[in-house]
Amino acid sequence: MQTALVILAAGQGTRMNSDLPKVLHPLAGAPLLVHAMKSGAALAPARIVVVTGHGGEAVADAARDHDPDVRIVVQGEQRGTGHAVAQARAALDGFDGDVIVLYGDTPFIRPETLAAMIEARQENDVVVLGFHAADPGRYGRLMMTGDRLDRIVEFKDATPAEREITLCNSGVVVAGSRLIFDLVEELSNDNASGEYYLTDIVSGARRRGLSAGVVTCDESETLGVNTRAQLAGAEAAFQARARAQALENGVTLIAPETVFFAHDTVLGRDALIEPDVIFGPGVTAESGARIRAFSHLEGCHVSRGAIVGPFARLRPGAELSEDVHVGNFVEIKNASLGEGAKANHLSYIGDAAVGAAANIGAGTVTCNYDGVFKHHTEIGARAFIGSDTMLVAPVRVGADALTGSGSVITEDVPDGAIAIGRARQVNKPGLARKLMQKLKDARARRQN
Repeated sequence: MQTALVILAAGQGTRMNSDLPKVLHPLAGAPLLVHAMKSGAALAPARIVVVTGHGGEAVADAARDHDPDVRIVVQGEQRGTGHAVAQARAALDGFDGDVIVLYGDTPFIRPETLAAMIEARQENDVVVLGFHAADPGRYGRLMMTGDRLDRIVEFKDATPAEREITLCNSGVVVAGSRLIFDLVEELSNDNASGEYYLTDIVSGARRRGLSAGVVTCDESETLGVNTRAQLAGAEAAFQARARAQALENGVTLIAPETVFFAHDTVLGRDALIEPDVIFGPGVTAESGARIRAFSHLEGCHVSRGAIVGPFARLRPGAELSEDVHVGNFVEIKNASLGEGAKANHLSYIGDAAVGAAANIGAGTVTCNYDGVFKHHTEIGARAFIGSDTMLVAPVRVGADALTGSGSVITEDVPDGAIAIGRARQVNKPGLARKLMQKLKDARARRQN
């Protein structure tokens, strides 16, 4: 049977004290909403519907950036989770399968948990995700008879005895598409909050003589983000899991607690990561790569045997082939470095292609931007770029060519040629002493 996702992302999140919609606050380099979308996408849903409200255009843009096929609906007035789900009915018109309701501020639901809920649907008309809370607090409580769920009671409406129950509601629910929207239509807002609770569909199903069941997960999966403190806690939880998974996969982390991953970081077995490395989104480092201390990487690919850092920065579009060396205070952006190429010191390589075994001397800059357009630099295989060379793009340095230190290269350099583009040195005997004495005399006059 097909599945569809309905992700609720309409809340303002006033407790975040932010102009940014709550679901757009970043976790491991991606909006909270994207984490929820990724969890559900593992089930290969036929449709994904995101319900927006506060900051709807920005939320819709973020959702489409992640999945251009997502369907967006708007909850113009926030009247509860049941009302939010009802807004998705038209977007799922003609769909006949299971609907999974997720939340844009709950990033850690595992795909395996959702798969278990889909499996449980074979024996239940409605399936709710529950968890046993160490401190149930203000969570809704699941009222069970044996292994059957009778109803869900919100904390505000619960009796003292019901509040003693530790089996709590995560809010995640699965039901058939026709049934869930029919049950939502029957909801009442006669409760302490005056809202239409999605949780009340369980009571509605039971009144119809239908069955409701519960799948449980670890409490950590249900962590929702409503405050900055909870966001920080979620980041810490994500990083702890990512570090543990990397170690399990055969990656060496010399000081794991100092390494920070993005939601999509990919590291090959036997990669070695030194302390204080930050991975932004879109990084792959292959087996045997070494990322040295205090380096920052995003949107890049590091091949087998390459060494990056220390104190290096790889920006989006950086592509390092096997055995490339990128050293301290080198920045690479939208540039490829061929096998065995080296840029070991204090250089900027942007919008460029560097050939295999080329050597980039310290202080080299590809001058790629004219204030309006970006221009390309090509450096051939085995070329030697002397220290402090300015390569004014568009320009090509041929294979086996060499540039003299301190050169400004504005024209193409043929294969095997030496290019020297600097002013002739002129020495003025004795002038340095005369100039310094003149300056000292001027300072003395001012002090008097």
